[in-house]
Amino acid sequence: MTGRPVGVLLVNLGTPEAPDAPSVRRYLAEFLSDPRVVEIPRLLWLPLLHGVILNTRPAKSAKGYEHIWVKETNESPLKAYTRLQAEKLGALAGAGALGEAAIHVDYAMRYGEPALAEGVEALMAKGCERILILPLYPQYAASTTATAFDAIARVLAGMRRQPTLRFSPPYFDDPAYIEALAESLREHLGLLDFEPEVVLASFHGLPQFQIDRGDPYESQCEETVRLLRAAMGMDEKRLQLSFQSRFGRAKWIEPYTSEKARTLAKEGVKRLAILAPGFSADCLETIEELGVEIRDEFLAAGGEKFARLSCLNDSEAGMRLLASLARRELAGWI
Repeated sequence: MTGRPVGVLLVNLGTPEAPDAPSVRRYLAEFLSDPRVVEIPRLLWLPLLHGVILNTRPAKSAKGYEHIWVKETNESPLKAYTRLQAEKLGALAGAGALGEAAIHVDYAMRYGEPALAEGVEALMAKGCERILILPLYPQYAASTTATAFDAIARVLAGMRRQPTLRFSPPYFDDPAYIEALAESLREHLGLLDFEPEVVLASFHGLPQFQIDRGDPYESQCEETVRLLRAAMGMDEKRLQLSFQSRFGRAKWIEPYTSEKARTLAKEGVKRLAILAPGFSADCLETIEELGVEIRDEFLAAGGEKFARLSCLNDSEAGMRLLASLARRELAGWI
């Protein structure tokens, strides 16, 4: 390998540092204070956030984190999988799978630790004057992808010596992404002891007004599912679409995953499998919300068999995807 080293920084949303109320409160305070995430006038939102939400929600969320916490490494699943993704992509780079250059891979979180500034500085300390920022969000949303760009810009604004950066675009329709999803879906369905009548693809929701203002997120989720149907040979009845994690009273994009699961059960669907194609790594929203809350609602409404399918995480299919994205975006640098 020749030339100056190049850096790749995987960026995910974030996570509390511990499964306790104070840690969750700090994380939520940073996350929910971002005007890209909550587009409500600050004079209205901040008193509600600090006066009500941060005094009630952290304790409840902490219990959920405690159930899923990776005790062996003392980290959340999202952090554990993102770390493993970076380690494995680094190993692939070391083996020459990303090109004939010295490539260093690290990871950072938009909210919480390790912070974006730490990730950029760590790669620069290894001699990386060129860094690819790879947000792990297949579908673009202002509240995920754009806020990562905002934060990176603020990091650069505080640096005298800046690296040259590239940002990887959303990959909602990338053939490598669809292929990875299809491979993972086939594998997980093959491991079940039942055949689902319906497979539900659940994406994180957004307030409807954000879509109305021009956010392309919903249409990109729909395109991902359309392409996945084609890859799997499934029709619209077999592979359906929904949106989860609604928060507050405002209307969010529909159909809601909770309502969809109950409706399917009431319509006579007895066997349901659910996957979360928009999440690059399993987290509270996939393990607890889908795997426990939505499961219980489906079974209570008359369902009999339920399965939550894992995200791509650091699987072979998931790592081939990340390697493909990195190779494409590093073209010309290596």
